[in-house]
Formats: sequence, structure tokens, C-alpha cells
Amino acid sequence: MASDAAERDAPSGAPAVSRGPGSPSRRRDRALPRVGLRALRVGPGLMLLIVVLAAAALSPVFLTTRNLGNVLSQTAVIAILALAQLLVIVTRGIDLSVGSTLALAAVVGALVFESVPSGAGAILAMLATGTAVGLVNGAVLVWGRLPHPFIMTLAMLSIARGLALWLSGGQPISGMPEVVQTVGGGTIGWLPYSAFLVAGLALVTLLLTRSMVWGRWIFAVGGNPDAARRAAIPVNAVLISVYVLSGLAAGIAAIVNAGRLNGGSPTFGELAELDAIAAVVIGGASFHGGRGHVGNALVGALMIGVIRNAMNLLDVNAFLQPIVIGIVIVIAVELDVVRERLEERLRVLQAARS
Repeated sequence: MASDAAERDAPSGAPAVSRGPGSPSRRRDRALPRVGLRALRVGPGLMLLIVVLAAAALSPVFLTTRNLGNVLSQTAVIAILALAQLLVIVTRGIDLSVGSTLALAAVVGALVFESVPSGAGAILAMLATGTAVGLVNGAVLVWGRLPHPFIMTLAMLSIARGLALWLSGGQPISGMPEVVQTVGGGTIGWLPYSAFLVAGLALVTLLLTRSMVWGRWIFAVGGNPDAARRAAIPVNAVLISVYVLSGLAAGIAAIVNAGRLNGGSPTFGELAELDAIAAVVIGGASFHGGRGHVGNALVGALMIGVIRNAMNLLDVNAFLQPIVIGIVIVIAVELDVVRERLEERLRVLQAARS
């Protein structure tokens, strides 16, 4: 029999090696792929840690509480936009209009405050402006049957920026209510209020995506839209909702930006959409949809903020800074491709060993 043959083939005096399902070697074989997958998932966090350590080694000022507060304050706008951009990218979409929407919302809020000196009125105006732009994006995309959200959001990028320039006359509008200045520029010790706002929004986003049916729907729509329709998931409503939330996030980001600079300007948010997309991509989300994590999107936003802050501390030429950010994005995307291939191989290995 097989077991007898194995015993006859074993060297005399050698201990018997158990390869049964519960043997230590089998358990070790099954554990190794799981450990590998977990290590790959924390990749963005490890990248951020390396960047922070490098910045701390190159500049003794970097780890001071004052500078860390500056990093959090400067990163808040990108982090807020990245949280919503994550939802859009998970559904295989993209929103190129968030930077222009931020500018339009800030200008509208400043004009409202100029006419009616009310903090609540200015805040509601900025939130409503962002939400309205997001609703137009989603509605035209879905009901206009556009082939890709790139088209609509690129058009809205120009429309919103043009409206901001027209309403403001091309000039910044000074003055924001005290509550907006506190949210955007106030601190508790060295911690900015905007950091608490980002943390709260991240928690809400995490609960929406992980604890609600709607969260499972957006991942299903991004993973396979046709299968989602066959499963009776309201795909159109889900798509409209993520663009509405993206517009709302731009309105919230406008409050933070306007509060920091005490006014609204048509130049606010220039290239902010690219920073938000870069943060999500650095965080490991896939343009193919169906994959992304809130924590990793925040890690991506922090990485961009840390790199920019470190370059300022090291007095890197301002013209070279966009080049460095671009190189980081390319490296992050390439690492994401490698990580995806390794994950696929490790899953196959894990399935085979199970």
C-alpha cells in the first residue's frame, strides 16, 4: 500500500514526516500566502513610512509639531477630495472637475457672505454649489449615456472654472465668516481643526463603504457593471450618488480652503483634481474599478503632502517639484501593477495549497 511503500522508501532510522492536512508543514504552507497578501496590502503605508523617515533624516525641522501641523493643514483639502474621488474610481469613473468646483463654491460662498454676512449662509452656499455640480455630472453621465465620465467631468472642469472667473470678475474676493476661518485655519495646540474634519469624513466614508448596502453596491458596480444590473442593483442611482458626493466633497474642501485664505478666488483648486487622483492611485485603488480602501487614500494624500513639505524645507526649486510628484505617481502606479500581479499569484498559490 502507499503508506507501506513510503515507509519502505524512508531511510532506516529517519523520523516519519507527516504531510497530513493538520501537519505543521501544511499549516505553514497555507500561512505563507496569507502573510504575503497582508504584506502587499500595507504597501502604501510602508511607502509613507519610508518617505517620512527620509524627510526626517534630511531635515531636522520636519518632525517638529509645528511643521507636522502645517503638513496636516496643507494636506486637508487633497485628503477630502481624495476620499470622494476614491468612491468615483471604485465605480470605474473619474472626476476631473473637483478643483474647478472647489473654486466655484469658494467664490459663491464669498459673494453670499459679501451680500448677507451670515456664516451659515456662506457654508450652505458652498455645500449647495458643490452638490449641484456633482448632480449635473452624474445626471448627464447616466441619462445622457456618455461613453465615459472623463468627457463630462472634463467639460465641467472648464464650465465651473469659467463660472468662477465670471462671477468674481477674475479677482479674489476677500472676507469669510469666523466659523469658516476657524474650520480652515484654526488649531487646537498644533493640531489644525481641518485634520479633525478629515478624520470625521474618513470615518463616515469608511462606514458608508463597509457597513452599508450602498457601499457593497459601489464595489459591485465597479467590479462588474453588467453583473450588478443582473443582480438588480440600481447602477444608475449608484453612479449619480458617487458624483453627487464628489461634488459635496469639493464644497467641503472649498470651506477649508476659503477659511485658510480668508476669501474665495477663481484660481483656487488648480490641479487639485490631479492631486486627488494621484492620492487614490498611490493608495492602491484600481482604475479598473472594484478595489480601493479609505485608509490607503488618506495615506496617498499624506504622501503627497509630506513630499511637498519636505521639498519646501529643503529649498528644492519650485519648478522641479511637479516633476518629483509626477515621478512619484509613476513609481506608485508601477508598484501597484507589480502588487496586483503578486496578489494574483499568491491567491492562486493559496488556493492550490488549501
